[in-house]
Amino acid sequence: MGLAKPGPVIETFCSDELLARHVKLDGVVTLVDSVNAIKHLNEVKPRFVVNEAVEQVAFADRIILNKIDLVSEAEVESLKRRLKLINGIAPIKLAKYGEVDMDFVLGVGGYDLDRIESEVKSDESHCSHHQHEAGHEHHHKGHNHDHVHDSAVTSVSIVSEGTLDLDYFDDWLERLIDEKGDDLYRMKGILSVSDSDQRYVFQAVHAIYDGCPGKEWGPDEKRVNKLVFIGRNLDETALRKGFKGCLA
Repeated sequence: MGLAKPGPVIETFCSDELLARHVKLDGVVTLVDSVNAIKHLNEVKPRFVVNEAVEQVAFADRIILNKIDLVSEAEVESLKRRLKLINGIAPIKLAKYGEVDMDFVLGVGGYDLDRIESEVKSDESHCSHHQHEAGHEHHHKGHNHDHVHDSAVTSVSIVSEGTLDLDYFDDWLERLIDEKGDDLYRMKGILSVSDSDQRYVFQAVHAIYDGCPGKEWGPDEKRVNKLVFIGRNLDETALRKGFKGCLA
């Protein structure tokens, strides 16, 4: 679907200060072939070998679902659902002959912290399998064979009211990255921090983490934490439990 492994390239842009002075990574746009995508997404790989097509979807900030004129509406909808299971953040644009508005692929701001809130809200609105803390939890597990397809790459979102201790959260996230950094493709979130009138926004790519205070909470605004994790073999129950341990 494009660059075979976008992760290392993204990490370079995020970690190289000299490069960042001259070049900015605006975002990752993944072009998906509606005719052949399912075949590539389901391609059987040896254990511990990442499916490149799945990884390209997981890292995307924008997804163009191309050649929709060559498949049925039912196939398009099925493919969209599959893509959203992998990446609950990236907007999907349907296209024929790769034609989309330039605004969809330019000025993406996929790594701008001030755009995190709109992206996380977008995830919450269109991902039915990602539940509020009070809702029913769903678990997504891959097959336990020597060769597997990457159904284990999913996105998990957590929506929880209350305030948290930022030091506890930083410690938890650091441990999580140390233990699962290779499998954590993307993380984004908005946090309600105790003793602060500002929301805290953060994002991470594998082990590279960035966060800062954002705009102030409104006087009548409900303070809600919203986090999105995209990765491989994510333990949703453990993520929810770990986050709950950060609440003040």
